[in-house]
Amino acid sequence: MLGSAQVAISNSSKNPIGVHAEKTKSTGGIKDPRLLASGSGDKTVRIWDLATGRCISMLEGHTDSVISVAWSYDTTRLASGSGDKTVRIWDPPTGQYVSTLKGHTGSVQSVAWSHDTTRLASGSEDETVRIWDLATGQYVSTLKGHTSSVQSVAWSYDTTRLASGSGDKTVRIWDPATGQCISTLEGHTRSVRLVAWSHDTTRLASGSGDETVRIWDLATGQCTSMLKGHIGSVWSVAWSYDTTRLVSGSSDKTVRIWDPATGQCISTLQGHTSWVWSVAWSYDTTRLASGSDDKTVRIWDPATGQCISTLKGHTGSVYSVAWSYP
Repeated sequence: MLGSAQVAISNSSKNPIGVHAEKTKSTGGIKDPRLLASGSGDKTVRIWDLATGRCISMLEGHTDSVISVAWSYDTTRLASGSGDKTVRIWDPPTGQYVSTLKGHTGSVQSVAWSHDTTRLASGSEDETVRIWDLATGQYVSTLKGHTSSVQSVAWSYDTTRLASGSGDKTVRIWDPATGQCISTLEGHTRSVRLVAWSHDTTRLASGSGDETVRIWDLATGQCTSMLKGHIGSVWSVAWSYDTTRLVSGSSDKTVRIWDPATGQCISTLQGHTSWVWSVAWSYDTTRLASGSDDKTVRIWDPATGQCISTLKGHTGSVYSVAWSYP
């Protein structure tokens, strides 16, 4: 995987065998920032109560790896994208899926909610981005332009723009209202694995197979900083909610915390025994979560760099982690 220009997770790449057999349980209320969702190669989504470290719900239905999970911003719904080419929308309290969004012809690599929760974007191995109307379950537009798998999608916080990262080594910024590409950000020398907006929407971070994180000024389209330190592909990046820190996860098995103002690495979190596929900040920025090829989720204290807990239960790689909102 490290040597390829394009990596898409599907049956043909990393799809561990094993499906859980236990029954889904109710969360008993979900407006709780202590809840974390994780998607796995075992084809399931798990919801964890971080106060106890227990899995309180397991969502089953996908027929291939769950590659991406995302909470709606009102925390009433959870979306998952899978190697089975579908997006599922779930009702977390009941563990039931509300709808299945079909249309992609390749693995769904990434899902992201608009901040008004009315739309969902999905990026696929079929080289397209689709925007879905959640009221109807229909896609309203297909954004074309990338020449390789779309690895990541992310909405700006004012919902006026959409970013996508691709195996074609570029980041594209789209106008979701018109479906037009506004700009193409070039500079990475290998696949762009993940894109993340700063919370003031002025900057975008991108992680790449070229082992770097780039920070882009969206007013100019220029790369203002390149963060170096990882010795493997950067699979995930996430801004802290106060935009003062950036976290990245890599195939070098580490999580790094960066100061985006200086480009310096503040700390390196070690403990995973295989690739780190996904990283996410808690809403109050006091905790970090990471999902790994070692089948675990780790919760970290970013202030000390210590692992607080290790969540075990998945029987396949943990490809995505996402915190619920308060």
